[in-house]
Amino acid sequence: MSVLVWRGRFLEFISTYMEFAMTRLCLLPGLLLLTSLNGFASGPGDRVATDPKSVVSAENVATSAPMPVAELLQTVRIGGATWSPDGKQIGYISNSSGRLNLWVMQADGTGARQLLKSNDRQASPSFTQDGKEIVYQQDKGGDELYDLYAVSVEGGEPKNLTNTDKTSESRPLFSKDGKWLAFDSKEKVEPSTNIAIMEWPAGTARLLTHEKDPKASWDAADWSSDGRYLYAVREVGTDDADVYRLDVKSGTAENLTAHTGNVRMIASKVSPDGKTLLMTSNEKGGYQNVVLLDVASKKKRWVTDTQWEAQAGGFSPKGDTFTYILNSDGRATINFVDVKRLKASDRGIPAGLNTPGADPSAFREDGSYLFSHQDSTHAPNLYLLSTGSVVSQVTHNESQVLASAALPSSQLVTYKSFDGKMISAFVWVPFNVKRDGTAPLVVMPHGGPTGQTLDSFSPRAILLVSRGFVVIAPNVRGSTGYGMEFEKANYKDLGGADLKDEIAGVDFLKATGFIDTKKVGIWGGSYGGFMTLMAIGKNPDLWAAAVDEFGILNWYTMLEHSDARLQEYEKTLLGDPVKDKSAYEASSPLKYIRDEKAPLLVLQGERDIRVPKEEAEQVVEILKKEGRTVDAVYYPEEGHGFIKREHQVDELTRSVDWFEKYLKGETKTQ
Repeated sequence: MSVLVWRGRFLEFISTYMEFAMTRLCLLPGLLLLTSLNGFASGPGDRVATDPKSVVSAENVATSAPMPVAELLQTVRIGGATWSPDGKQIGYISNSSGRLNLWVMQADGTGARQLLKSNDRQASPSFTQDGKEIVYQQDKGGDELYDLYAVSVEGGEPKNLTNTDKTSESRPLFSKDGKWLAFDSKEKVEPSTNIAIMEWPAGTARLLTHEKDPKASWDAADWSSDGRYLYAVREVGTDDADVYRLDVKSGTAENLTAHTGNVRMIASKVSPDGKTLLMTSNEKGGYQNVVLLDVASKKKRWVTDTQWEAQAGGFSPKGDTFTYILNSDGRATINFVDVKRLKASDRGIPAGLNTPGADPSAFREDGSYLFSHQDSTHAPNLYLLSTGSVVSQVTHNESQVLASAALPSSQLVTYKSFDGKMISAFVWVPFNVKRDGTAPLVVMPHGGPTGQTLDSFSPRAILLVSRGFVVIAPNVRGSTGYGMEFEKANYKDLGGADLKDEIAGVDFLKATGFIDTKKVGIWGGSYGGFMTLMAIGKNPDLWAAAVDEFGILNWYTMLEHSDARLQEYEKTLLGDPVKDKSAYEASSPLKYIRDEKAPLLVLQGERDIRVPKEEAEQVVEILKKEGRTVDAVYYPEEGHGFIKREHQVDELTRSVDWFEKYLKGETKTQ
């Protein structure tokens, strides 16, 4: 797996219930560029500070009961959907049984069948060309050492295709003729991910790339139609990447995007005629935009010119349309673009958080398009957009309790931090709250740090807001979605200015008149857990309760125990561990944790390779010796994020109870 993929996943607060805008045409000399419009701002630089008094508590005449944890988790989460070759079935990963297992259903959402039952997580299903089997990945107890398996669509015993103990094989990608299978290959002790291939169905795996630079990794993007070439991305560090065309037989790699300086060039898909690559690049001032690359001439044709985050999607089967996703301040629109005219439309997809619903292509052969839609009050579901732009719902994942519940919507706000930098955040306010300064508050920092809180369906926010807590989830400096300069603004200063951005969010909410500043808690996982530990250590008088899920205490012990790829990522954030010793020490909660006062709950997976158990154990040992209020739970057979439903129920019940007890003096979670 390349740094490109790791960047979005490493230290990210993975959603364990399985992780915008209209457009107008703007004519510029020689180019037809799509520029975003937004109800609030046309780009990050156009945001203005929100009036705190404009944050509202909606009235609800009905008595709203706290959302029960177990009932909320009955809402099914699905992911990794993929079309069968004939377009009649969808393979996908579902937690309907309480585990992340492989299922299939008909294209209209009926006839769901669980193909496999396992305590271990499965992911990335892909149909064989004949549609008779599905290839997928599976690890062991959350260790992220995946093997690839194949299972009949009719069910039965799966076959282990790779069967390796110290190598992780993931993200299977079939060639369009079904004769080759490409996948990511990473040795447990090595930092780099390479690309491997095998002839299907009886070939043996062989590496197509042989990366020597520990900072670099490869990621397969798409196959040429004849199966001769594999288009791939080689990323060095987190801010430089090129697109290559790999010859499958010879292994020759041709750089299609050679450039100077640090620029990300990320391939998405190749057009059906093989002439054009659809790509994402931040070459325009560090802002992520969409571009078409002529493979023969290597000339670029820019599609977007925005300072929001635009990401390339895929081509329609005929090649006359392609898609891109515009992430505008955490809300996402899918745009369908006419190849010849570069004219875009959202085709009537409802506003919210919209993403492609299937991989490797969300398009079906008939041109219809599968997408996922959610917002702060509606759980993710799959929808099908017909060629006539008619939207039909495919899945109905909400539990009966959730479907009938009244939930307050998130509110997007922007505020100035300590140094004037503009920070966006999502805020949830319970129904019928008065501006009398009595409501408790919980801050939810996101993972990453190169991550972003999106306007998604958040079980944590729902559980808290239904119990009377105000919630804020800021996108502090270091977040993605606001350009490279903002993303790197906390370099060698982790838990410094970005923590001050979190605290500025508390100050903003104080000005709304809703919250009691003596009842402020913080709840984060991964980098959000790190931020939690930094917060309670560096600003002990602000916080009255805290929950840390798999957070980092000491960046030096992380270098000793975490996955080799993640060790390299850590160096991109903090520099050289010897030369930049002061940055490592100043950015480690270990330096401050003995000053904390807030009761702390620590939750950790026993087999987490990203933030190993040693980090949690150090926190607990130190605070117990200091005589502080601390409790810890270590979940067996869990990795970075908890996937077993009984553990999720326990995790959320304990966490919400913690805040009920220490912020409200109550314990009554259902």
